[in-house]
Amino acid sequence: MSEEAQQEVQQPVFAIQKLYTKDISVEVPNTPASFMENEQPEFNVQFRNNARSFDNGFYEAALTVTASAKVGDRTLFLVEVTQAGLFSIENIPEQELDPLLGIGCPSILFPYLREAVSDLTTRAGFPPLLLQPINFEAIYLQQRQAQAAQQADGDATVTH
Repeated sequence: MSEEAQQEVQQPVFAIQKLYTKDISVEVPNTPASFMENEQPEFNVQFRNNARSFDNGFYEAALTVTASAKVGDRTLFLVEVTQAGLFSIENIPEQELDPLLGIGCPSILFPYLREAVSDLTTRAGFPPLLLQPINFEAIYLQQRQAQAAQQADGDATVTH
C-alpha cells in the first residue's frame, strides 16, 4: 500500500449520522391552579450526559435535562428531554475519544435540547424556559479532576 493510501485509511472520521429526541415528557400536575400563581417559581435544572459504543465505529451520545418549576411544594411543571445523536467515529486516538464524547457531542446536541425544552414549556402554557449556554469543556475537566482526586484518595487508603 502506498504511503498516501495508508494516510487516507488512517484519517480521523467524526460524522453525525442521526440526531433524534430519544425521550420527552412534560407534566403539569396542578392545572389550572398553576396558571393562577402570582409568586415567582423556583427553577431546578439538572443535566446528564452519557455515551455508549456500538459495532463498526458507531457511538450514541445522549444529553438529558430535567427541569422543574415549583412554588412552595406545588409543582408547576416538570419537563424531561433526552436529545441523542448517532455518531460515526473512527481512527480517533483513545485519549481523544473520551473528550469528544464528553464535550464535542453534547455541544452538538445542546441547541436541539434547548429548543425542545423551550417549546414544551410554551406548549404547557408557561413562558419559554430558556436554558443558559453550558461550558461542556469546564464540566468535563471538573469531572476528570474529581475522578483523579477520588483515585488518589483511594490509593492513599490502600494498605499493603
